[in-house]
Amino acid sequence: MKNTASDGTGLSRLESSFSFKPKNRRKSDNHLREEDRSIEPGNLPRVSKLMALAIRFDGLVQRGEVRDYADLARLGYVTRARITQIMNLLNLAPDIQEAILFLPRTVKGRDQIREKEVRPIAAVAHWSRQRKIWDRLTAERMN
Repeated sequence: MKNTASDGTGLSRLESSFSFKPKNRRKSDNHLREEDRSIEPGNLPRVSKLMALAIRFDGLVQRGEVRDYADLARLGYVTRARITQIMNLLNLAPDIQEAILFLPRTVKGRDQIREKEVRPIAAVAHWSRQRKIWDRLTAERMN
């Protein structure tokens, strides 16, 4: 950018130049980066995303970045009841949480395990009972 003096009228002239490069250029398959080639096909199951979200939200509340679950609900434009449903996933045994986070990607059709099916497991207070219910659910769905 260059500011040039005027001809004595008290006005100045401003010159600028820009160059535009499209962000969404199409690349041929030959130019794909190595990390782009290693991405697995399919989508992460929704319950896996919600489990990660619950862990993230819990961290925000613990660090004081968010006052409480009601603040999370306001910020996310969802009801407090929905935030409670998501946060109840933290009541699962740690190994079940890990299994949910690492569920296989959904390539075709619906997710094998849905959040609605996991909610009753999270309502059980004993981790050993949760594990038995989880084992039955995964045996039915994953085979």
